[in-house]
Amino acid sequence: MEGALDLFLQQLLNGLTIGMIYALIALGYTMVYGVIQLINFAHGEVFMAGAYLAMTALVFFGTLATPLPVWAVFAAVVLFSVVGSAALGAGIERVAYKPLRGSPKLTALITSIGMSFFLQNAVMLVYGAKEQSVPDIFPAGRLEAGPLSVSLLQGVIFAVSIGLMVLLTRFVRHTRTGKALRALAQDPDTARLMGVSVDSMIRLTFVLGSALAAVGGALFGMYYGSVNFHDGYLAGLKAFTAAVFGGIGSIPGAMIGGILLGIFEAMGAGYLSAEWKDVFAFVLLGAVLIFKPSGLLGENVPEKV
Repeated sequence: MEGALDLFLQQLLNGLTIGMIYALIALGYTMVYGVIQLINFAHGEVFMAGAYLAMTALVFFGTLATPLPVWAVFAAVVLFSVVGSAALGAGIERVAYKPLRGSPKLTALITSIGMSFFLQNAVMLVYGAKEQSVPDIFPAGRLEAGPLSVSLLQGVIFAVSIGLMVLLTRFVRHTRTGKALRALAQDPDTARLMGVSVDSMIRLTFVLGSALAAVGGALFGMYYGSVNFHDGYLAGLKAFTAAVFGGIGSIPGAMIGGILLGIFEAMGAGYLSAEWKDVFAFVLLGAVLIFKPSGLLGENVPEKV
């Protein structure tokens, strides 16, 4: 009985860890959809690019003759990844989506899929098709709390993810720019008449979503110790599942959906089969679409005609 409880708690911890990363990616999906009703399927590749940028920075810091403190390296790596991915997100919006504003939704959807494949192949050409190893910068010690064994990196993932989610929520709810984003999401035409710069707000949405995905990518690479150019495709689909599960367009829903998806996946891997862990996410997506299409915190809104 005690062994079963230990397994449950450890799998719960593992699920919370990866769920935090899924939540960071899902926030980008739900923000873009909430503002312009676009499912940006290239978002997973922005996450993947963030992981590769983090790996590149870690390799660079590993070549320095005078090693820097772990926290300084971590902060610099995340900042480098965030800046690069945010610029990539802004570029994608400017080149691929802005010219299609006002076009049928299917056109933008197909464009996002094409951008996803383009970014995958671009990264493969730059870094190669083989899986790349991510240097480990954190000490190997673990905190033993009863049956739980928590690594320092897991603690960092919890702290960074929760902190960013809280900051994003406060930004959207309590700042002038956040109110402009909410106004744009509710009624673009009225927001434009009230002086909101629609183009700037949409670009900001892509930048914020890409920055959060970059942090998720950096943490993902450090947690698993490797990155592959296919990682963005699978992680992006799972994060999209999390966004739908929580309620697409809802920021709290994306957070909750990502965390619950991570737990669901970890429990399935721990109690059924680790080889089938990727299937569990799509089983959950199918169940949500059948029984509650609006998601946990989503609202059933009639389609505008």
